[in-house]
Parts: sequence; structure tokens; C-alpha cells
Amino acid sequence: MFGSVAALIMIALLIGFGGRRLLRAGRVAHEAANSAGSSASVAWTDRFGDGTPDFLRLSDPADQAAFRRWFTLIAEYQAVRPKAEVPAEITDCASLLRYAYREALKRHDENWFMTSGMEVAAPPGEVRAWSYPHSPLGTALFRVRRGAFEARDVDDGAFAQFADAKTLVERNAYFVSRDVRQALPGDLLFYRQFGQSSPWHSMIVARVGAEAAVVYDTGTDHGQTGELRRVALAELLDHPQPQWRPLPGNPNFLGVYRWNILRGTP
Repeated sequence: MFGSVAALIMIALLIGFGGRRLLRAGRVAHEAANSAGSSASVAWTDRFGDGTPDFLRLSDPADQAAFRRWFTLIAEYQAVRPKAEVPAEITDCASLLRYAYREALKRHDENWFMTSGMEVAAPPGEVRAWSYPHSPLGTALFRVRRGAFEARDVDDGAFAQFADAKTLVERNAYFVSRDVRQALPGDLLFYRQFGQSSPWHSMIVARVGAEAAVVYDTGTDHGQTGELRRVALAELLDHPQPQWRPLPGNPNFLGVYRWNILRGTP
């Protein structure tokens, strides 16, 4: 069953040079927009006090939609591509989040497609507010220290390229609900499995509605390499191990979380 689903997903995601031509068509306009944005004043504020600077937040609905689409598309692609082609840096649930988040915020030009090895039939629009690593933070994308953002945080180690699952949920995302029906594509499910050596776990909500699904990496287990999985939400809700069911009554399920860069948006 999962083999046929994966094949269908791969067909839907793959194709390619037609998508690349679409990217070429909008490339000049996008570069112009980026250039214009780079001269605008930087917002060195943090209106939610969550540690994320306002210059990272995506306030334009089009940018929010573009980020969500790229983030979920990139995550899903890793789950269905041949294991040998999955980027070596993806080894657990947190690394999948970091990879998909960072790549979603990049400029998706010819270079990006060659490097990522991805082929996309209909590329989503680009995030226009800024692109990684072209922000005052450079490559240090994730908040790793508690506290509200201050301008000095840019250079004093408050941000880094690496963040584990616990740091991602506590410093880079905010709580939405314990009702998984409130999740939107690109939101995150977090768990804390008490008694495990690595208790913090995360999943990406890839789709909602009738075809609701999540993507996650199982991580290393007793020395065995983990694997990427794409699972229907209905199956997860009926997981044979109750501690993995995303239900309000499950004490191991922390809830639905959303990236701070989307905070204050629907």
C-alpha cells in the first residue's frame, strides 16, 4: 500500500524542466524585489517577545503560503525519494525540520535544484521578504537561547545553525492547540516520550483535510539507522502505541506548534 502511495507522490512531485522554465520566467522580477527589500530598514524589534526578530517574520500572506508550500513539499520529497538520495544531514526528526525549514527559505533557482536534486512540476511562489542566508543573522537561523530578541543577539551566540528538537519547540515555535484538527500545512507536532534517552520528537504536518498526512524521521534506535516516513494522520491517530497518538488525552503529545516566523498570522 505504502509503495503505491509513494509512487503516486513521486510522480506528482517529480518532473522537471518545465518547472525550471517557470522559475526562469520569474527570476529577474524576484531578484529585483530582493534588491529593493535589502535597502529597506531592518526591524530590530520582537513584538511577541519570543526571541524571533521581526525582520524574520513573514507578514505577507503570499510569503506565508510560499513558505508553507516549500517547507511541506521539501519534507515530503525526502520521505519518498530513494534512501541513498536523502541528504546525509537528515538523521532524525529535528534534522528533517532544520533541513526543510532552511531550504524553504532559500532562493529556488537553477543552482538550488541542481544541489538539492529535486524536481518539482509546479514550483510554488518564492518568499519575497528575504531569503536564506541573506538576513542580519546570516547562516545562524535558529534561536538557541531564551529571552526576547535584542539587536546584540545577532553576534553573541543567541542564534545558530543547529538546534535540537527541544530547542526548536521552545525557542523557534509557539503553541497552537492540542487539537490536531487546528493544524495547518507546515505546522509541527511535538512529543515528549518520558524515559527515552532522546525524549523530544517532532513531525511535520504535510497535508490537512481528507488527505491529512505527516512526515517524520524515526531517528536512530538502538544503533539502527532510522527512516523517513509519510503517514496518514488517520493511521497516526490509531497508532498501536498510544503514546504516539496526537490526542489531547495523551500526556506525551505536547500539541500542535507553528514556526515563530508565522506568528500573528492565520
